[in-house]
Amino acid sequence: MKILLIGATGMVGSRIAAEALTRGHEVTAATRSGGSGTLAENTALTTVALDASDSAQVAKSAAGHDAVVSAISPPRDGSDPTASLLATYRSLIEGLRTADVGRFLIVGGAGSLVTPSGVDRLDTPDFPDIYKPESSALREVLRLVRGEVTDLDWTFVSPADEIGPGERTGVFQLGGDHMLYAADGSSAISAEDFAVALVDELEKGDAIRRRITVAY
Repeated sequence: MKILLIGATGMVGSRIAAEALTRGHEVTAATRSGGSGTLAENTALTTVALDASDSAQVAKSAAGHDAVVSAISPPRDGSDPTASLLATYRSLIEGLRTADVGRFLIVGGAGSLVTPSGVDRLDTPDFPDIYKPESSALREVLRLVRGEVTDLDWTFVSPADEIGPGERTGVFQLGGDHMLYAADGSSAISAEDFAVALVDELEKGDAIRRRITVAY
């Protein structure tokens, strides 16, 4: 499978690239600079400079690929990221339509997951303030694809409440819109196992036009 991975050098994106390459897929790593960052050299890896807010650039880069994975992070410059991120995703979606690439996976956030109290994690009293702008922006992206994108085979993949570098175990839970918890009450996933779950979904296509979540 030929995959265009946008945001390929980030904490999550780099793990997705590594996982996909390990499974024999061809990966085009797209970043603003066109650099490969810490990605290891691989004959199945190419790099490209891409501004995801430019639909024409997206269409050109996506052409000929089987799927596009977006691991774009919202702006972290102190401004409200929602409008900027939504505009970027609208351009990205327009570019995929032009390129006729129908499979689209989005690395989402945990803030839009429903907690046992029935409210989104983002709206619970103990949700960290520092993550609220980014989580709110990603929740709006989920609402965008749910409400407006019926012609692409999208999947929105949310991590557990906590995600960070760790080990690849290949053992985890999968769910839908509700937050998942381990037996000890924690909700966590390593970036490596998140990548396993995302590439599994990319290969199997079990969650077309819906959100899934992954946690231990």
